[in-house]
Amino acid sequence: MCCGPCSIVPLKNILREEFEVHGFFFNPNIHPRAEFLKRLNGTKELAAHMGLHVLYDEEYRAVEFIRGLIGSVDGRTDQDGKPPEGERCSYCYSERLEATAKAAKAKGYEAFTSSLLYSKYQNHGEIIELAEGLSLKYGVDFFYRDFRDGWVEGIVESKEIGLYRQKYCGCIYSKIERYSKKKKVK
Repeated sequence: MCCGPCSIVPLKNILREEFEVHGFFFNPNIHPRAEFLKRLNGTKELAAHMGLHVLYDEEYRAVEFIRGLIGSVDGRTDQDGKPPEGERCSYCYSERLEATAKAAKAKGYEAFTSSLLYSKYQNHGEIIELAEGLSLKYGVDFFYRDFRDGWVEGIVESKEIGLYRQKYCGCIYSKIERYSKKKKVK
């Protein structure tokens, strides 16, 4: 679970299929700490609202995440001095999905999935490919569903519940990009 709003539709869909569902919050990419805490608390609010058991990694790990990211791209940057966007996201997906698959294996769960499959802004194909590889690596099934068709439903319901709604993906680089875009003048 990356946050409360993005988890609503996947959870509702999976719960309709009568699975026993547990959440897992592991988001070392989120920066700054205040943002991490808002998303953690939003996930806790949703879990309480839905009566969902969630495993929480509440440690703020942004520095560790950024160091790992920089190492993964061998120090390469784009014209703005940031690690290349596609490679940043690949690293993020990989770290979070691997932690999820490991946790599923350690806890004896039969399968894992991700709220990343809800976002129309994420690279859906890459997420699936990574998750399928991790499924083989850890011997835990990857539960795939395309949750993007519930995009508007998730937005509406998160507002009705009163969940914190973030304005960027989570990492420092997505925050910089979100807030550095120049507004168009009419």
